[in-house]
Amino acid sequence: MLNKKWAKIHQILLYSLLILVAFGCAVPQKPQGGPKDVLPPKLLMATPANQTRNFNAKSIKLDFDEYFKLNNAYQEITISPTQENQPEYKIKQKSLVITLKDTLKKNTTYVINFGKAISDVNENNVLKNFTYVFSTGPYIDSLSITGNVTNDFTTDKQKDVTVLLFTQKEDSLLFGKKKPPIFTTTDTAGNFTLSNLHGGVYKLYALKETTTNRIYDNENELIGFSSKNIVLKHDTSGIKLRLFKQVPVNFRFIDHRFDADGKIILTFNRRLEKPSVNIITPAALNNEKLVEFTPTHDTAYIYMRNMDFDSLKIAVSDNNKPLDTTKLTKGRKETFQHNLTVVTNADMGNILKPGINLEIMANTPLTSVLNSLITLKQDSAIITNYTIIKDTANTKHLSIRYAWRQNSIYLLNFADGALTGFFGEKNKSISKKFKLDKPDNYTLLTLKVNVPDTSKNYVVELLGEHENVLHTDVIKKSTSLNYRNYIVGKYKVRITYDTNKNGKWDAGSLKENRQPERVWINPKIITLRPNFEIEENIDIPAEPTP
Repeated sequence: MLNKKWAKIHQILLYSLLILVAFGCAVPQKPQGGPKDVLPPKLLMATPANQTRNFNAKSIKLDFDEYFKLNNAYQEITISPTQENQPEYKIKQKSLVITLKDTLKKNTTYVINFGKAISDVNENNVLKNFTYVFSTGPYIDSLSITGNVTNDFTTDKQKDVTVLLFTQKEDSLLFGKKKPPIFTTTDTAGNFTLSNLHGGVYKLYALKETTTNRIYDNENELIGFSSKNIVLKHDTSGIKLRLFKQVPVNFRFIDHRFDADGKIILTFNRRLEKPSVNIITPAALNNEKLVEFTPTHDTAYIYMRNMDFDSLKIAVSDNNKPLDTTKLTKGRKETFQHNLTVVTNADMGNILKPGINLEIMANTPLTSVLNSLITLKQDSAIITNYTIIKDTANTKHLSIRYAWRQNSIYLLNFADGALTGFFGEKNKSISKKFKLDKPDNYTLLTLKVNVPDTSKNYVVELLGEHENVLHTDVIKKSTSLNYRNYIVGKYKVRITYDTNKNGKWDAGSLKENRQPERVWINPKIITLRPNFEIEENIDIPAEPTP
């Protein structure tokens, strides 16, 4: 009995020893978790020191608090005044050594702007707008320009926008061609600061780029500019730059191709006022074509039944003024697929908004509609006292007018061949099931709009939750605007100060030194609730002075 007891104790001691050995031999692990590193590298010391006067060194050493990397050093880092021979940048441990290759000018302040070149190794946290400044003379230029950048059309503050500064002499030589000698980027509130500037006359720009090269070389980029040159004699603040997308000066085709069904799609880089399209060769096809333009007049659809050709030459004009020509090619015997389909304004959720017609849109112009092959059922019973309306301005469009009733289920059916498309194609059986939405989901909104100046025009836009334009009115005097049957939700009101009285917002122009038309967005979000009639006062403020 005693031996069994000691055997059991021995077994327990052995297991305990094995556990201790296992834990003792375990590899030490780095503690997991903890806060994520969100801080960029921090400068600990600079040799020579930042803001050094009477600078005569050949190299600069910058010591940081952690390991870092350089991103696109020769694109991101700039030195002003510009050097003919670029400095050399080398990383040594946690230090950056800059070797100057050019002779420095006497009595001159130099600013090295690192842009977004420096970031930490692990998390890629960028040290933004870091500058190293020195002077070869007894003093350092200390003037500054501060301001703010917004999007003109949305009025939102713009972060990470590049602000470019050129001297009056550099402006015509460098802007749009080379990187600026002086630049910075905006913070999260859209604010910017340009420091260590020499007195003089400057031109200021803001640029939201599609590619980061600090050159305005893409018509899709947003640009803002100061209308007047900045005469810098003392610190200048309160500069406001408004970004906008400039209307391209030169017309061009963005796209020109045959679609899968044989129609030709032409897409332009700008909106046209009164566009027209003509087929130059083969000339005989010009009178056979059908042309449709999108509401924005930046896309044309060309339909032709005779496809017996291998190439086309097409000319586009605006206001009868020729703009450009393009050529399209295809196989002479190439075939295309023609499938006729339709969508309705009740497709989303199978719900039709009260008080409106059922709108039907085909994917191709309709040449024939056989009413006898169209049936409409209400709660499974066929009804006939409805009206089909053809849109003379848009051959793709039909409307069905009927006294729709609550709590009924409707089924619209197009039997085979009810619709005939431009190419002779006929639909296969199409059914659309829907019901009338509840009136409780809609309300009446009345805007009492007060204008500050009756000699001017104002464009009033009602915006949905996703900033989409739901309704547009042009006014020049105080008035009430009624919006009936709008679904419950949140809405905004945007006002454009319509300077040229053309009923829409117009972008600015660098060439004409013209700013975009100003926009004001009512700060109050309008919430529409079921069974409520909402009335809101919109007091348009006076248009800000330039």
